[in-house]
Amino acid sequence: VQLQASGGGLVQAGGSLRLSCGVAGRTFSNYGMGWFRLAPGKEREFVASISRNSRSTTYADSVKGRFTISRDNAKNTAYLQMNSLKPEDTAVYYCAVSRYASTTYSRGDYAYWGQGTQVTVSS
Repeated sequence: VQLQASGGGLVQAGGSLRLSCGVAGRTFSNYGMGWFRLAPGKEREFVASISRNSRSTTYADSVKGRFTISRDNAKNTAYLQMNSLKPEDTAVYYCAVSRYASTTYSRGDYAYWGQGTQVTVSS
């Protein structure tokens, strides 16, 4: 299974970015997807999750109302739309394929991980 995350970059506070995660080698539509992030000096933290059929989404409190997770099963791709970005959103963002069909915020519930894409928000 291969995951390819893209879309990261440098943006000013208040700006927007859209991350994409392409998945190959697994029946994408059978499994939930998630996004996590790793900031310097911190542990990898949950950002957002979406169920296999997009009916359910879950967000970390820190991004709720600003970030939106979505997926296109026909394209085997998940997305993370990030609006109103803050300097504290600066991190490497990772996408992951869940072991389950539903949403989950637990790192241990994810079987496969992408390589990460850097997001830097300047103040």
